Amino acid sequence: MLRVVLDTNVLVSAYLVAQAAPAQLRRAFRQGVFALVVTEPVLAEYRRVLNYERIARRHGLSPAEVDREVDALRQIALVIEEWAAVDAVTVDPDDNVFLACALAGQAPFLVSGDPHLLRLGSYQGVRILTPAAFLLLLRAGGWLP
Repeated sequence: MLRVVLDTNVLVSAYLVAQAAPAQLRRAFRQGVFALVVTEPVLAEYRRVLNYERIARRHGLSPAEVDREVDALRQIALVIEEWAAVDAVTVDPDDNVFLACALAGQAPFLVSGDPHLLRLGSYQGVRILTPAAFLLLLRAGGWLP
């Protein structure tokens, strides 16, 4: 199965705008179109950002509901236990956790809206795409109608 890492901005956006590309990707993942690859630091980042007050106001989930959502992701995602540190993004080193996850999980795609990651284009065989570009790729490959 196709392995994919979703940056936090993509996952969070999926909860905010129901018809946008990130929400379509969240539905595709839940339908088994691709395997979501995560590490515990990635899951922690998802949880942390979903609980930001300004974001929580928009998605309407309580902290307990956010916990359930992230725990549900942990149950159905491919959780990578070991990874090597990556130092590809020096402007925002927190972005490197997603590259490390993709490399350790052998995910050929990292989907992000982050300009620091997108500027790379690819890293050690991992293609970095916007949600819209990744949706186009899924459709072109016959994974989505």
